[in-house]
Amino acid sequence: MKRVALLGSTGSIGEQTLDIAGRFPDRYRVTGLAAGRQVEKLAEQVRRFRPEVVSVADDEGARELRQRLAGDPAPEIHVGDAGLTAVATCDADLLVSALVGAVGLDPTLAAIEAGRDVALANKEVLVMAGALVLRAVRARGVALLPVDSEHNAIFQALAGQRLEDVERIILTASGGPFRTWSAERIARARIEDALKHPNWDMGPKITVDSATLMNKGLEVIEARWLFEVSPDQVDVVVHPQSIVHSLVEFVDGSVLAQLGLPDMRVPIAVALAHPERLPLPLERLDLAALARLDFEEPDRARFPCLDLAFEALRGGEDAPAVLNAANEVSVAAFLAGEIPFPAIAAVNGDVLSSHLARNGGSAMNELDDARAADAWARVRAGEALEKHRGRHA
Repeated sequence: MKRVALLGSTGSIGEQTLDIAGRFPDRYRVTGLAAGRQVEKLAEQVRRFRPEVVSVADDEGARELRQRLAGDPAPEIHVGDAGLTAVATCDADLLVSALVGAVGLDPTLAAIEAGRDVALANKEVLVMAGALVLRAVRARGVALLPVDSEHNAIFQALAGQRLEDVERIILTASGGPFRTWSAERIARARIEDALKHPNWDMGPKITVDSATLMNKGLEVIEARWLFEVSPDQVDVVVHPQSIVHSLVEFVDGSVLAQLGLPDMRVPIAVALAHPERLPLPLERLDLAALARLDFEEPDRARFPCLDLAFEALRGGEDAPAVLNAANEVSVAAFLAGEIPFPAIAAVNGDVLSSHLARNGGSAMNELDDARAADAWARVRAGEALEKHRGRHA
């Protein structure tokens, strides 16, 4: 039986991970759960899966969780960043890292250093500190299994292949809710417009990232580290049906693709069961009914965040951490109604340009380098927001 710990248990990926684990109770034992402030939902998960260790955001959440679990066997309850690390390093064979944002870096790296295999859905871990994480993975000899549908598709397409035979990795993007919108209409986009993803059910931050194509840019950075390829070997194509989840082109011209209906339970199950497959009672792909698959080049003028990611990837090991932090700040401001949609890319570009002008990009030798880049970028992004808040007032 595989012991599984889960960071981000009340989020979209977390809930779907528990759905898979719950379908196979003879194969999986959930030993740790970490959530934020959705204590009621976490309490339900604790009652069902009986983990040994849990974590919540703060002391108030811990008190509420104890009250909700009164009369039931209680797990160890931890709080804050230390709580995330406690869950990440608990008695488990596999950590599913499904937090959103920079908060996932420290506990995920702690799990790797503790010898845990990691199923990674928290793309910011590799965006912020890809070089550090890959060094730790190699040093500890653990598995790093991608959960993002695109990277999981590449992982499947590369099974049995040699990395030296790879010509290109091609990530597919749905294009998000604004794929067919004009630049003028995008400039007037509301929060509710950005949250209407055409194919996937995701959290608000990731959904907005999909609307700007920053999500695809972050995935480009993640792919560079996961599959140890150069930035020039990663490409992006828009595929609005989200049926082809990504492709690998080889030096002989062959292209292997992974196809399936858009359901995150499939890549989650692939990561949980690797190298086996789980029999899932999900809807099957009907190619005849589908009839066609469409592909197009991304519009980099309407969606400048994609090129910012490539610029960051070529700008030194710390530049992606800077871009990621700026994006977290700008997306949060947009979701709070403080800035218009185009200001997300504008703030991100301002912060990245300032960073590259400041030091041209630096190597990342230790975790403190990632933290420093992240902290600097958040301050700079806060400054950049001020001019856009004024225009939006």
